[in-house]
Amino acid sequence: MTRGDRPAPIARTRTAAATVAGFLRTETIGGMILLGATAAALVAANGPFAGAYRMVRDAEVGPAALHLHLSVGAWATDGLLTLFFVVAGLELKRELVVGELRTVRQALLPVFAAVGGMVVPVLVALAVGAGAPGIGDAWAVPVATDIAFALAVLAITASALPPSVRVFLLSLAVVDDLGAILLIAVLFTAHLAVLPLLGAVAALLGYAGLQRLRIRGRRPHRLWPAYLVLGVLAWALLHASGIHATLAGVAIGLLTRVRPDPGESASPAERLEHRLQPVSAGFCVPLFAFFAAGVALSPAALRAFATDRVAWAVVAGLVVGKTLGVLGGAGLATRLRLARLPAGMHRRDLAAVSVLAGCGFTVSLLIAELSFGVGAEAGRIKAAVLTGSLIASLLAAALLRRRVRAHRARS
Repeated sequence: MTRGDRPAPIARTRTAAATVAGFLRTETIGGMILLGATAAALVAANGPFAGAYRMVRDAEVGPAALHLHLSVGAWATDGLLTLFFVVAGLELKRELVVGELRTVRQALLPVFAAVGGMVVPVLVALAVGAGAPGIGDAWAVPVATDIAFALAVLAITASALPPSVRVFLLSLAVVDDLGAILLIAVLFTAHLAVLPLLGAVAALLGYAGLQRLRIRGRRPHRLWPAYLVLGVLAWALLHASGIHATLAGVAIGLLTRVRPDPGESASPAERLEHRLQPVSAGFCVPLFAFFAAGVALSPAALRAFATDRVAWAVVAGLVVGKTLGVLGGAGLATRLRLARLPAGMHRRDLAAVSVLAGCGFTVSLLIAELSFGVGAEAGRIKAAVLTGSLIASLLAAALLRRRVRAHRARS
C-alpha cells in the first residue's frame, strides 16, 4: 500500500465509528443493549460457566495503596457507572438552564411527580414488608426510574405520542435520579474522611474554573486533558473520602457549561454529552448490568424469592408505588394549579407514563448492591428489581399502545 492510499481506510473507519456512535445515541438501541446485557448476565450466572462468571466478577484489581483495590464488579459499579452519572448530570443541567425545568412553573409538574414517585414507593415497600427482616435495607431500592430503560420502552412502543410525553418522562427521570443520588450520598456514607473530601472539592472547583476560561474564536482552546485529570482526581478523592464515587460524575455534569458562547457551534455540555453518551449506553451501563444482574435462578433460589416478603415489597414499590406516586404527585400539582399538563398530553397519557416510571433497573440495582452486597439475599432483591421493572414495562407498553391508537383516532 502506498502512502497516498492510507487516508481512505481511515476515513471509512471514522465514518463507521460515527455511524455506530449515532446508533448508540438512540434510545431504542441503548435500551436493547441494556436488555441484552441483562439476559447475558442471567445466562452466565446460571449456565455452565457460572463459576467463571463469579470468579471474574469478584476478582480484585487495582492499586491497594490508593484504596482502589476493588473487585471487577465494584469497578463497574463505582467506576464505569460514573460516566452514566456524568450524562445524567449533563441532562439535568440542560433541563435546568435551557430545558423544561428552566422556570418554576415548568419544573413543578415533573418535580412533584418525581417526589411522589420516590415517597410513595418507599411507603408501599415499607407497608408490604413491615416486620420482615431486611426491609430496613431494602426500602430505598424502588425509588429510582431508569432513564435509558424507560425511554427505550417509550420509543419502541409509543413513538407516535406527542413529544411532550417524552419530555415529561425525561424530566421526571432526571429529577428522580437526582433524588436517588442524594439518597445514595446520605445512606451509604459510612465514614467521612475530611482531607480527601476537601481535595475532591478542590478538583471540582478547578474543573468549574476551567469552564469559565472561554477563548472565543474559530479555534477554541482545548483543555480536555486537564478536564480528564481533574475529573479522575475528583472521582478518586471522593472514593477515598467515603462518599460514593459516582457522585463525582453528577457534579461534573452539573458544573459543565450548557449555554454556547458567541462563535461556539455547541456548548461544552453538548459536546461532552455527544461524546460520552455512546460510551455510556454501549459499554458502561451494559457492563454494569452484566455484573449486577447475574442472579441465581435455581429452583431453590426461585422458591426463596417466591416466599421473600422483602423482595415482593420491592416489586410492589416499583409497580404499584411508582404508579400511584407519579400520578398522585402530578395530580396534586395540577389540582393546586401550580402546574398544568404539557400541550398535547392527556391525563391518560400521564397514567401510562406513571406505570412506565416503575422501570427501576440501573440505579435500583445499584442501591440493591450497596444495601446488600453480594449473596443470596442480594440476589433476591436484584431479582425483585428485574421482576418489577419487567412487569412495569409490559403494563406500560400495553397502555402506551392504547394511547397511540386513541391519539390516532382523535386526529
